[in-house]
Amino acid sequence: MAAGKYKVSFTLNNKAAEALVSPDEVLVDLLRETFGLTGTKKGCGIGECGACTVLLDGRPVNSCLVLAASVDGKSVVTIEGLEGDNVRPLQDAFVSEGAVQCGYCTPGMVISAKALLDSRDRPSDDEIRKAISGNICRCTGYHRIVAAIRKAADAPGTDHEKD
Repeated sequence: MAAGKYKVSFTLNNKAAEALVSPDEVLVDLLRETFGLTGTKKGCGIGECGACTVLLDGRPVNSCLVLAASVDGKSVVTIEGLEGDNVRPLQDAFVSEGAVQCGYCTPGMVISAKALLDSRDRPSDDEIRKAISGNICRCTGYHRIVAAIRKAADAPGTDHEKD
């Protein structure tokens, strides 16, 4: 093991992963530089923009604020690792509602929306706004983003559809 490095073993996008990390390395850098997962965007670096949002043990977190060494034994899911029946309607809704715009915030928004929809059937617009409140859209597409998440929640054939 390299001097000053720590070995971390974790699940990354539903696959076993290992890496040597420095004590001050943050998760966003590990994902982008070591694993080549560039869907997780590097934005402000101080946890304000949400561009680097990933799921850590199922909860959305700003990966720029998470030390890479702290993910040992945990599960990390990036935008590249989203899968399942509820993801495609979410992605389709972002496109059909024009919520993608420049696309820089989209991965973080989709991750935050996925976490919301996994925990809440048919969220209200206020619940949607709260769930994405840590994600900044510089194109001011919030109305479209809320509409897309609402549409995905109502999509036929998803776990979120109510009878």
